[in-house]
Amino acid sequence: MQITIAAVGRLKAGPERELFDRYIERAGQTGRALGLSVRLRELGESRAQRADERMAQEAAALLELVPDGARLLALDERGETMTSDAFAGWLGRERDGGQREIVLAIGGADGHGAAVRSRADRLLAFGAMTWPHQLVRILLAEQVYRATTILSGHPYHRA
Repeated sequence: MQITIAAVGRLKAGPERELFDRYIERAGQTGRALGLSVRLRELGESRAQRADERMAQEAAALLELVPDGARLLALDERGETMTSDAFAGWLGRERDGGQREIVLAIGGADGHGAAVRSRADRLLAFGAMTWPHQLVRILLAEQVYRATTILSGHPYHRA
């Protein structure tokens, strides 16, 4: 199953990018034996003046990255919170049920447009706080890696 992290904005070279890349590489290595692969798709930020226009443009661009039949999980402060075990279990059930692709969407600075939230199969929050874009990517990449270790029985995840 292909896991795509689709994010509005570009992560520049530096320590944040290196940490993100390290987790994605680890997730790919661990996930290979599980039938999981991970990739990043970055989109430019909208230059629209109004927040609602930016969100709508970014939502349209994100939705273009979601193939027909793919599951869409959008990171959104209004979403549900999950434990790492629950997230891994969800990914495993999707894979075992024959799902071919999951897109994990990170919105722009203003959040997701209504089109993404309404299309999303799930909304996920990393708590009620607002997080910087760079940290959300790292947190999500780490949780994808952690999910692969949980599914493979690797000792990285200890409860």
